[in-house]
Amino acid sequence: MAAYHKPDQPTLQALKDTANRLRILSIKATTAAGSGHPTSCCSAAEIMSVLFFNIMKYKAQDPKNPNNDRFVMSKGHAAPILYAAWAEAGYLPESELLNLRKLDSILEGHPVPRQEFTDVATGSLGQGLGAAAGMAYTGKNFDKASYRVYCLLGDGETSEGSVWEAMNFAGLYKLDNLTAIIDVNRLGQSDPAPLEHKVEIYQKRCEAFGWHTVVVDGHSVEELCKAFTGVKDQPTAIIAKTFKGKGITGVEDKESWHGKPLPKDLAEQAIKEIQSRIQSNKKLTPTLPVEDAPSISIKNIKMPSPPNFKIGDKMATRKAYGFALAKLGHASDRVIALDGDTKNSTFSDMFKKEHPDRFIECYIAEQNMVSVAVGSATRDRTVAFGSAFATFFTRAFDQIRMAAISESNINLVGSHCGVSIGEDGASQMGLEDLTMFRVVPNSTVFYPSDAVSTEKAVELAANRKGICFIRTSRPENAVIYNNNEQFKIGQAKVVQQSKDDQVTVIGAGVTLHEALAAASELKKDNILIRVIDPFTIKPLDTQTILESAKATKGRIVTVEDHYQQGGLGEAVAAAMVGQPGITVKSLAVSGVPRSGKPTELLKLFGIDKDAIVEAVKNMV
Repeated sequence: MAAYHKPDQPTLQALKDTANRLRILSIKATTAAGSGHPTSCCSAAEIMSVLFFNIMKYKAQDPKNPNNDRFVMSKGHAAPILYAAWAEAGYLPESELLNLRKLDSILEGHPVPRQEFTDVATGSLGQGLGAAAGMAYTGKNFDKASYRVYCLLGDGETSEGSVWEAMNFAGLYKLDNLTAIIDVNRLGQSDPAPLEHKVEIYQKRCEAFGWHTVVVDGHSVEELCKAFTGVKDQPTAIIAKTFKGKGITGVEDKESWHGKPLPKDLAEQAIKEIQSRIQSNKKLTPTLPVEDAPSISIKNIKMPSPPNFKIGDKMATRKAYGFALAKLGHASDRVIALDGDTKNSTFSDMFKKEHPDRFIECYIAEQNMVSVAVGSATRDRTVAFGSAFATFFTRAFDQIRMAAISESNINLVGSHCGVSIGEDGASQMGLEDLTMFRVVPNSTVFYPSDAVSTEKAVELAANRKGICFIRTSRPENAVIYNNNEQFKIGQAKVVQQSKDDQVTVIGAGVTLHEALAAASELKKDNILIRVIDPFTIKPLDTQTILESAKATKGRIVTVEDHYQQGGLGEAVAAAMVGQPGITVKSLAVSGVPRSGKPTELLKLFGIDKDAIVEAVKNMV
């Protein structure tokens, strides 16, 4: 354990006074807003005071400095006290706190990265610790820097399984630069939290996950100062027994005050009472950080060489992804890979073999994997690629949604898409993933159809802002593009065309190859079709599709190894809305699939070459 230097009495008093000023500012802000969570702020006042003005090392006027300690407010509804701390530190004017939750203020109801001092958005509970673990993993293993990571959780959110996924991860990887503080204020939103003030149970649970755990009076600044003294090879959990609404007479430790601002008269009374406990207006100055985080750039990462495949050779796009990711790892030592114990199926194990120090095994905990990726990518420290079966990302959709709100730049790669995986059956088939990722704000959805386009997708994703999803497939399909083929986001490829084409057929991945096979069959009957590979489903190349549709008498057939709702067909249909004389016929998976051979399943659900031939003939 590191040596503990007890603060002198004036400093301890100043920390108490600071805590009470934070309470007052939180009450003022929420009362002015007419909404918010002042009682959740008040329970954490001493924690925030000690953290921001005795423990954390940071440059108050440069919140994004890579050397700064990181802080994650996982109990995001207590945002006002976070804003109050930054006002106390001198970064925000106190007057701005009175604009809390207003449309023209950056001080939203929950923390968001519009604020320079916020790395990840919180508010959907149970996610902050996973992101903090990603930051800590990056600090310890990639940056090898002195900065530490602190995460404040509410006791209510420890009912979320994702918290314990993160606890397990941090304990396993001995993240001794990570400290979690659980604000055990006893009361949840509608009822008391399940454990109320049974702090010894929290302690046993955290210790079981390999954490050095300390129980403290969360309103004692001296106990808190001592508790933050960590140990080697273990993350630290501080179980802080507190009272919701601490310091507000008639409200403290009372139910039915969650998420309610104090009425003006009660606020004035509480402020007056709290003010009477402040002995000095002495302002504490945060300690400056050690400046040892490396200076890096993750811009313009390019593959060290062009693709090296032969047209006609067969390779599954999931395997091409593995080759591409390992190759990209040689272009930048800031490219990292994460996986959820599927690396020998997603082929991210190729990256691990070549770059073992930059591979993070997250095991079967996809929610935490996404959060760790988000944390690792904060402040542009890494380019993160997280892999799993596409269908397993559905359980992490809230983390993906919050990643978008966090303005995160992470790349998620889903293999085993569609019924074409075959015998494994419905539980393993990604059939909802296009829908899920298309709806995420500012996302990019890649659907490569061969090895060359997969490699290009990986390179483009590495340099793309926002959430990127790359959909890969299990079947081995032929390489159809030359190695020097150029790909752009939002630009489709017309793979086959003639001036006499009668129908435009759009496929992606496995179904693009079915469309090409259908084209050969139809040619025997003197029916020519135009075949389009969209490459990205979002953004979709509306112009190329529209031009092709007009050239083929307004006839479009889409075919996809995905449920119809929200997939390729609906994307194309939406893009064609308002265009006169265009008909879109969508072939997609209907109903819950089953085990079988890939060819049998493609036929059963009407998305193979024969189904395309029939659809085209019906159209013409």
